[in-house]
Amino acid sequence: MSTAHALFHYSITCHMDDRAVLSCLRSLADFAEHHPQKKIAWGNTGDDAWTRNGHQVTFHLTEPRYRQVFREKANELLGGRWSEVRASDNDPATPKK
Repeated sequence: MSTAHALFHYSITCHMDDRAVLSCLRSLADFAEHHPQKKIAWGNTGDDAWTRNGHQVTFHLTEPRYRQVFREKANELLGGRWSEVRASDNDPATPKK
């Protein structure tokens, strides 16, 4: 695992049935994260992963406050269109295969 990926260990797993909401959540992860390699935050959340995982994907952020910004903005803008399945403080991002 890369050093950068290890920094992204505050995760939030989300469920949504609408692919458009998934796209919005990817953008919100990008908005919330401030690390120079912020694309890691929404890595492995592609349509194939979303379908394969029963309409769930996991976002990874570098700070708990960034995860909270993500959560708050997602609820503000997309409330009722997604749900939080779980969150973890020790779930590092993995590089794309």
